[in-house]
Amino acid sequence: MLTVGQSAPAISSPNQNNQMIHLADFKGHKNIVLYFYPKDDTPGCTIEANDFTALANEFAEANSVVIGVSKDDCGSHKAFIEKFGLKVDLLADTSGEVCEAYDVWQLKEKNGVSKMGIVRSTFIIDKQGDLAYVEYGVSPDGHAVAMLEKVKTL
Repeated sequence: MLTVGQSAPAISSPNQNNQMIHLADFKGHKNIVLYFYPKDDTPGCTIEANDFTALANEFAEANSVVIGVSKDDCGSHKAFIEKFGLKVDLLADTSGEVCEAYDVWQLKEKNGVSKMGIVRSTFIIDKQGDLAYVEYGVSPDGHAVAMLEKVKTL
């Protein structure tokens, strides 16, 4: 698992508009709240995306960008954004490379059945490209507010 103080893995992945987003492009300019979630348009993921959207202006004022990542494709992300009016970029990690780099693709157990899946996780990457905050096993309720408080201290 990744830890605070490490350099954030430099990744590139297409967003909902099939435009490549490179985390390195933000280095020296903006903090990044990079959150991983299991699936578009599911209850917990919708709560989290809507909460980040509601605070989008405040994240911008804190010189931070919020980016979500799941293994859904660009089309699924676009539909999710349009359905809820989301104001975050969503990266399509269909190959799983980004999930692997951030160690969020893990064995999960539900109803006695074990299978691989994305563990809801959030990473705050400071302007220098280092991990300022790492949380695996995130609960969606109140999470966006907590992350806003953390980026305000950077």
